[in-house]
Amino acid sequence: MRTAVVGCGQMGRPMAEALQAAGFDLRGLDVLPPDGFGPLAPVMSTDPGALADREVAITVVRDAAQTDAILFGPNAFLPRARRLRALVVSSTLSPRYVRALRDRLPAGLALVDAPMSGAPIAAQERRLSFMLGGEAAWIDRLMPQFRAMGSNFHHMGDVGAGMTAKVLNNLIAASSTAATRTALAWGRALGVEDARLRAVFEDSSGQTWFGSNFDRISWAREGFDPANTMGILAKDVAAALDAAPADADRDLPQAIIDAISRLDRYD
Repeated sequence: MRTAVVGCGQMGRPMAEALQAAGFDLRGLDVLPPDGFGPLAPVMSTDPGALADREVAITVVRDAAQTDAILFGPNAFLPRARRLRALVVSSTLSPRYVRALRDRLPAGLALVDAPMSGAPIAAQERRLSFMLGGEAAWIDRLMPQFRAMGSNFHHMGDVGAGMTAKVLNNLIAASSTAATRTALAWGRALGVEDARLRAVFEDSSGQTWFGSNFDRISWAREGFDPANTMGILAKDVAAALDAAPADADRDLPQAIIDAISRLDRYD
C-alpha cells in the first residue's frame, strides 16, 4: 500500500528512511522544505495535497495539538487524502484522546495507534519496539511497514491500548531518567567519577535503560526544555496522567514531571 509519513523529525525521518529502504512507495510530509532531507528529498513535500493518493498515513508529530492540526486544521492532509484507508498514529498521546479520535474520522477509515519505543538511535537502526492498538486484521496488513521500521511488536488490544502501554512505559522511563541524572550529579559533586558510578549501576540494582545507554542517547545530557526530548518525556507523563483511573494516586507521576522539569544541562 502507498504509504506516507507525516512529520519527519527526529523519529519520523529515520522511520521514513527505513520504509524507503524497504522498497515502499513512500511520501513524506513536513513543515521543513524537502532540500534539507538529503536522499529522502525527492519524496518529501510541504504540500498536504501530495498525499492525495496515499492509502496509509503514519503520523509522527509532537502532541495532540499538532495531530489535530494535521488531521483537521486549515492545512490538514486528511481531507486531501482521498484514497486513505488506514491512519496510523505513532505520536505519543493520551489514550483518552486516541479513543475519542476514532469518532472524529471519516467512516470506513481504519485507526491504529502505534507508538514506539527506542529513541532516535533505534529508529535509525530499524529496531523500534511498537505497541499496537486496533483491529487485528488491520495490524496484520500493516505488519510489513512495522517490520521495516522495528524489531519488536506488541498488539495490546483495541484502539488506545497501544497508547496506554506507551505512556505507562514512558512513566517508568521518565522516572529512571530523573533518578539516574540526579544520582550522577550527586556522585560528581561527592567526588565519584561518572564512569565508575555507571559501572556500579550496570552491575547492580540501579541498572536502567537510560543508564546503560547514557553514552549512546543523543539527549542524555540535555537540560529540560519544552521543545526537546526531556520536554517530550514530561509531556508523555502528563498524557499518562490524563488517562489515569479516577481513583489513581497522581502524586508520583506529578513528582516525576516536576523532577524532569528541573533538570539542567549535564556536562
